[in-house]
Amino acid sequence: MKYLITGITGFAGPHLARLLLKEGHQVEGVVRTANGREQDLLDVLLSEEIEQIAFHYLDLKHYYSVQKLLNEQSYDGIFHLAAQSHPPTSFRDPILTFEENVNATVNLTTALEGMDTKIMVCSTSEVYGNRAGGQSTVQEDAALTPSNPYGVSKAAVDLHMQERMANEKVIGFVTRAFSHTGPRRGRIFSISSDAYQVAKMMCGSDVRTLGVGNLNTERVVIDVRDCVNAYYLLMINELSSGHVYNVCGDVLRKMAFFTDKLIELSGLDIEKIIDPKLYRPIDIQSQNGNSTKLRELTLWTPVIEIEKTLSDLLDYWINKISINQNTMNID
Repeated sequence: MKYLITGITGFAGPHLARLLLKEGHQVEGVVRTANGREQDLLDVLLSEEIEQIAFHYLDLKHYYSVQKLLNEQSYDGIFHLAAQSHPPTSFRDPILTFEENVNATVNLTTALEGMDTKIMVCSTSEVYGNRAGGQSTVQEDAALTPSNPYGVSKAAVDLHMQERMANEKVIGFVTRAFSHTGPRRGRIFSISSDAYQVAKMMCGSDVRTLGVGNLNTERVVIDVRDCVNAYYLLMINELSSGHVYNVCGDVLRKMAFFTDKLIELSGLDIEKIIDPKLYRPIDIQSQNGNSTKLRELTLWTPVIEIEKTLSDLLDYWINKISINQNTMNID
């Protein structure tokens, strides 16, 4: 099969590309500019894996560029991962967030009308807002009540795709991934921020204070490699089209758990210090999802223990910092 990944140079994209290549598929990716971050993928992919990927240079916000690509190339499936996915950034720049998330998705679905290509559109647990908390787990039929501009933009994408599927304009499905982390997660995101700071200490920094945000919020965190496996299993399942799927673990933990585990892995004596800059303007106390629909259809289940995820994330940052020790040019 031939698959296109938008956002291939992002967080989950390289992990998905590796899985698809391992399964024997042809992989192509969208990169915004010709001086994009293909070589940066070496922190996840091997050079021989990158050489197998064909890259297309275009901005998904430009409809005719998208249309041209899809007219010239045929795909069995498209994994639409590209997005502005950082909630705090969405408060600072809601216009950019809507342009990157809504416009790009509408361009893709419009260009796909009448084609047999199956598309996966990434939504997010953020569309549920605070409905994703409490003692019960939120299911896909819950009302969408986002509490930040990022969540609002993804709710628009989510509903747009549902309408396109219902009216048989496109073939595909929607995924609402809850929290996931692992190697390559950007350090602007909470768990990776902790891992980055701890890794700097392990690489020689004399600092022994760790700036943290709200450690009392709760999340069901899984490994990014488990997350992209769910995407793949849904893509190859003939019965997945036309539906929305939660992708999440089933162990709800306070964010303090992940911070403390990273400190434990470091073997260092580190003091946690609250950093107000790491607090969201509006936070969601708890996100607890129900992924029964996904599990029953595909038999998917997370298999990577969270301790390994955190260890791999810490190793990723140690390696990244060591390579860039002189320049500290780290994204």
